[in-house]
Amino acid sequence: MTVIECGENIASAAQASSHSMAEAEYPKIRFGVVGCADIARKLSRAVSLAPNATLHGVGSRSLEKARAFAAANGFPAGAKVHGSYEAVLDDPEIDAVYVPLPTSLHVRWAVLAANKKKHVLLEKPVALNVAQFDEIVAACESNGVQLMDGTMWMHHPRTAKMTHFLSDANRFGQLRSIHTNFTFAVDADFLENDIRVKPDLDGLGSLGDEGWYCLRAILWAANYELPKTVIASRKPEINKAGVILSCGASLYWEDGKVATFHCSFMTNLTMDITAVGTKGTLHVHDFIIPYEEKEASFYAATESSFDDFVTKWRAQPSKHIIKTDIPQEVLMVTEFSRLVADIKFNNSKPEKKWPTISRKTQLVLDAVKASIERGFEPVHI
Repeated sequence: MTVIECGENIASAAQASSHSMAEAEYPKIRFGVVGCADIARKLSRAVSLAPNATLHGVGSRSLEKARAFAAANGFPAGAKVHGSYEAVLDDPEIDAVYVPLPTSLHVRWAVLAANKKKHVLLEKPVALNVAQFDEIVAACESNGVQLMDGTMWMHHPRTAKMTHFLSDANRFGQLRSIHTNFTFAVDADFLENDIRVKPDLDGLGSLGDEGWYCLRAILWAANYELPKTVIASRKPEINKAGVILSCGASLYWEDGKVATFHCSFMTNLTMDITAVGTKGTLHVHDFIIPYEEKEASFYAATESSFDDFVTKWRAQPSKHIIKTDIPQEVLMVTEFSRLVADIKFNNSKPEKKWPTISRKTQLVLDAVKASIERGFEPVHI
């Protein structure tokens, strides 16, 4: 098996250059964290490590909880601690907010943040449905603020390498099928008490929490071309409150491409992508969170075949290892902060690529949910 050791690739090297320039030219973007969800610990660390961002404040419904969160997560001594979300948004010194609140609260707080002229880094899924997300987008556009969702793996240098392989007509050819999955096994306490199984908090359940990643990966592999038809798989697992615990679907394009995905709270941890083209195949087994923080890999094969006796492959897929000293969540914060700084200091317009990708992901997620609710009928996009 061929192993290719890569340092920072061209894309990430260019990012590093632009980041260092941004750090030298502009003051750091000041972040406020709206809510103390567990995922906010990871993002707070990322802001601390990003060269062009700094933690400026945090708010919770409880002042004591906000104080404990700031103390436990490396907030600088001068950071402000608030006993409400509103206080974070009202702070004139905060440039951008990270919103890790339950999905049902996204439309309220993201719109309010935008109306307060705060740039918004929003956890996924971005909303309960695309209509809600459109409200968020409209508020961000009318106030000239940047919007990006928190799909961290999109910013890993491995993703740029994989994109290059998929776009190579000589090595990969034309995309024909994509298969993705994200599953992890939860305990009884999760199934009873976690917000992701509560219809009034995160009513999309596994579909929103895990399926979002699967659908994003499918769209990414298809160069963000929307499928024509979505059909949910039969017999999803649904709890007594009506929240999805596991599900899947098939997606179809007019040119014959097909995709499938599966997500579940009831199955061992997996996070795979298989993309098959007319000439090549891509496999990745840890696409959401790499096995190791400082390196990630994928497998690529071109014109695979068997030997004469059909007892083995002529050549095995090659393993490509991408090393990075900068974790993917830090790269995401750095890129978001770069865009915010460009708006703040250069009067640039917000980058529309990220909300456009978010909307397409939400649109397909909505179609899966609609197909389940309609008895697994085809839903056309």
